[in-house]
Formats: sequence, structure tokens, C-alpha cells
Amino acid sequence: MDIVVMARALFGTSLGFHIIYATIGVGLPVMIIIAEVLHFIKKDPDYALMAKRWTKGFAILLAVSIASGTIVGVMISLLFPDFMEIVGQVIALPFQMEIFAFLIEAVFMSIYLYAADRLPPTLRLVSIISVALGATASAILITDVHAWMNTPAGFNITPDGEITDVNTWAAFFNPSFGVTAIHVTLSAYMTVAFLVASIAALRLMRKKITKAERAYHKKALTIALYFGALMSLATAVNGHETAQMLHEYNPRKLAAAEGLFETQRYAPLSVGGYTSLEDQRVKYAVEIPYALSFLAGDRLDTEVMGLNEWPEELWPPLYVHILFNVMVGIGTVLILVAFIALFWKHVLKKEFPSWILALLVVSGPLAMLAIEAGWCFSCIGRQPWTINEVLRTDEAATKSNSVGFLFYLFMTLYITLLFVTGFVMRYYFKRNPVRKDLDAREA
Repeated sequence: MDIVVMARALFGTSLGFHIIYATIGVGLPVMIIIAEVLHFIKKDPDYALMAKRWTKGFAILLAVSIASGTIVGVMISLLFPDFMEIVGQVIALPFQMEIFAFLIEAVFMSIYLYAADRLPPTLRLVSIISVALGATASAILITDVHAWMNTPAGFNITPDGEITDVNTWAAFFNPSFGVTAIHVTLSAYMTVAFLVASIAALRLMRKKITKAERAYHKKALTIALYFGALMSLATAVNGHETAQMLHEYNPRKLAAAEGLFETQRYAPLSVGGYTSLEDQRVKYAVEIPYALSFLAGDRLDTEVMGLNEWPEELWPPLYVHILFNVMVGIGTVLILVAFIALFWKHVLKKEFPSWILALLVVSGPLAMLAIEAGWCFSCIGRQPWTINEVLRTDEAATKSNSVGFLFYLFMTLYITLLFVTGFVMRYYFKRNPVRKDLDAREA
């Protein structure tokens, strides 16, 4: 296999693995904050127990997240050395700041994990809020580099490749930074909310649980549903802003996302199907008239550029349309699931039937799949550029012949870590079921 393809596959696999843990690491502290605040307000010990148990899971996942994040950092340096040469001169600041964000997260996580029972409620809340701020800041700072790769700013480059006129803050606050950072943050919060809902719904589907357990899981599910519904709606609104950013700064990626070949006004939005190069259209799609033009510019007659405006060798892979549809489609489904469940609970005032609980069980894995599809779309949709319109991927990639060996080695490592993480989580919570904590509290 081509070295560049292997380098991309290895880095993509490393990032895709890390994203699982990083997403949970960003969203779960916020869920813990909500539980702590509800305990502080309602004095209900169930919420304190939620915060405690979620923290145990977070601590296990954080260890793997740190390791996988370190691997991603090493991988990008080894696999794309020419890229890192430019990054080091232009946008090293987010990497440097991220060290301090991680330090805040780690220090306060240690305090919260090991001293929470000895802290007054206010200081315990301050600790977990600091953890959440550190985790979110860390994700935003790393995302800033990704945003800069899509919309590079803050420097000039001479024909012989010399970097000049570096403006660190212009690079940091590049055109897509704000909308991308918000999207990553909101989608992480949304995903974790649905993961919590998935676990709570699965527990509620069991027949043999005590009344106290059922009450506990209902409370966890309610928190997750409200937060998930809010974050899914916010993510959708931000998605509209993302489309407008792409229309202005990266119309080639927007055209590939929608399989649009010809520049046109009143452009339709293609839902589903696949992009056919031969037919130069999206086959088997449902077209919503004028919707793409409206998304791009808030007007039905907005002119949207098509792929034929660029040479074919500069087109992203056409399958990014499928990735984009998976991301948006799952997001839409999650909004519907959350609001159906809330309608059933608060308007009909009925217990959730098994089919709603089943939908909620699959909502967590679907949300994580949407995260993976979104990151794949964002990175693959930038191809053939590593830094858009500045550095091509085949120029940035390593020339080493050992990439293939590393790919299989790290694939084995990631699969092993996934199984080990699952085993440790299952082992811990099986030995420490919520019933045990509830019974100990009643004793």
C-alpha cells in the first residue's frame, strides 16, 4: 500500500480511537456537575451517588485518554514531519496552552477523586467545575489546530517554502476557530448525555431491579434526556453556522459534502444516496429544494459553488457525502428520540414503554458513531490538503517504509486497549453495583 495512504490510515485510526475517550472526557465532567448541583439544591443522595459513580468511570477512562492522546501527538510528528515544521512556526501556541489546561484538569480531578468526601459541597463543586473547564479548554485548544488546518491564517509563505509574516494571534483566531470549537464542545456534551441515557435505559429494561434502583436510574435518565435534548438542538443550530463557514471559506468541502457538481443558485439539499462521478449527481437521494442555498447563506437564491470549479485532482473523496449524511442523520434522529421521550414523560405522563427504552439504549452508540463520522468528514473532506491550499498531504507525509509495520502494531494495541478498558469497567461496576451503594446507604 502507498506510504501516504498508510500514514493517513495510521493517524486516522489513532485519532479515531482517541476521540472515543476524549469525547467522554469532555462531556462526563459536565454531567457530574449537573448531578452535584442537583444534590446541592435538592439534598437528594441519589444525585451524590451518581456523581460518585460517574467519577469512578471517568477516572478509568481518563487514564487511557492520556495514553492515547500522547500517542496521537507522537504520531502526527512522526508521520507528517513537514506539517509539523510549519505548525511549529505558526500555531504552536494552542499546543503550549493545552499543557496548562490539562494540568488544571488533572490536579482538580485528583482533588475531586480522592478528597471529595472530605470537602464541603461548595469546594467539591468548584473542583469538578475546574475539571470540566480544563477538559473543555484542552479539547478547544487542540481543535484550534484542526480549525487552522481548514482555514489557515496568520502567516505568508514564499514560493520556496519559507514562512514569513507570522501573526500568532491571527493564526490562533483563524476564521473557523469559533464555530469549530463550539461544535466540538456541544457534540461532546450531547454524546455523553446520550451515553448516560443509554446505560440508564438499559438498566430500566431489566426486570429484577429494586424500587430504589429504578428510582435512581430514572433520575439519571431524566438528567441525560434534558441535557441531551438541549445539546442536540444547540449542535444543530451550530451545524447551520458551520455550513455558512464552509460556504465562505471552504466551498470545495461543502460541494463534496452535498455532491454538488455545478455552481448554482436555489441549490437543493441531497439527503441520503451516494455521489456518482459518472452521472455527476447524488443518486438515490431525497432532494429538498433550495435548502442548500438557504443553509449556505440564509437566502434561497444563494449561489453555491460546485466541484467542477476545481480540477478533479483537488476534489475530496466523493464518499464524504455519506460521512456527512451519517453525522447529520444521526443528529436528527437523536433530537427526535430525546423529544419523543420527554413528550412521553411530561405530556402523556406515562412510564416509558420498551420500544422507547430500546431507542434510548441505541442512542449512545449512535451518538458516538456520529462523532466518528463527523471527524472523518472534517479531515477527509480537506483532502488532498493537510493545510488547506498550503501543504498537500503527499508533501507533508513521511517517506519511511516502516509505516505499514507500525499500522498493524498500533491496531493491535488499540483493539487490546478497548477490550481492557471494557473489561476493567465491567469488572469494577459488577463488583460495585449501584444496589450495593443504595443498600449501604439504607443500612
